Amino acid sequence: MTGSLKPAAELAKTNTTRFPNESDAYRRARQALLAEEIELRRHIERVAELRRALPPGGEVTKAYQFIGESGQASLADLFGNKQTLIIYSYMFGPQRERPCPMCTSFMGTWEAKLPDIEQRVSFVFVARSPIARLIEAKAARGWTHHKVYSDASGDYTRDYVSKDDADVPGYNVFWRRGGTIRHFWGGEMGPGTTDPGQDPRGAPDMDPLWTILDTTPEGRGTDWYPRLGY
Repeated sequence: MTGSLKPAAELAKTNTTRFPNESDAYRRARQALLAEEIELRRHIERVAELRRALPPGGEVTKAYQFIGESGQASLADLFGNKQTLIIYSYMFGPQRERPCPMCTSFMGTWEAKLPDIEQRVSFVFVARSPIARLIEAKAARGWTHHKVYSDASGDYTRDYVSKDDADVPGYNVFWRRGGTIRHFWGGEMGPGTTDPGQDPRGAPDMDPLWTILDTTPEGRGTDWYPRLGY
C-alpha cells in the first residue's frame, strides 16, 4: 500500500487554502509543513499496522482478582461481552493522598468517550488503593462512565505495570479467543526512551490535551502540567 502512495510534497501542492494577509514566506513554510504533516499521518498508520501485526503475546495463566464497585471480579470478568480489554492503571496508590493530576487529565478526557469506545472494546481503570477510595475519588470528579477496580493484592500490577509495585501508570491491552486470554500490547516508553529536553511520554499521546497544545505557538511548555483543580 505504501508504495502506491503519492509523495507527500505532491499531495501538499494540491492544497489551495490561503489566509488573509499571509506572506509568501509563510505560505512556503506552511506548504513544507503540510508535507511533513501528511508524512506524520502516514507514519501513525504504519505504526498502527505494525502493532496490529504483532505475533500473539504471552498467555495469561494467573488467576488475577480485582475488587470492583460490585464486588470481586476476575480478569476474564473485566472483558464483559467483548473480545478485547484495555486496562489503564492509574497513579492512586495507598501512599498517595490525591490521584495523580496527569492520570486524572487522561481519565477526564476519556470519560466522555467511553460510551463510544465501549461499542468495540472493554475499557477499565485499575489502581492499588482500596475500592472505597477509588469510588470516592470517581464521585468527586463527577465521573459516571469509568469502571474502577482495586488491585488489592498487587499481583496484576507487579506483572504488567511495575515489578516493584511502584505507583506508576500503565496501559495494557488483552484479547480473548476461544477461552484463552493473551496480552496484546502495552506501553513501553518511559524515562529510558525519552529524547533530550522531553518529559517521559509515549506515542501516540493518549490525552488530546497535548496534541491540542502542539498546534499553538507556546506548545506544551516545559514546566506546565494539568492540575486537579484551578
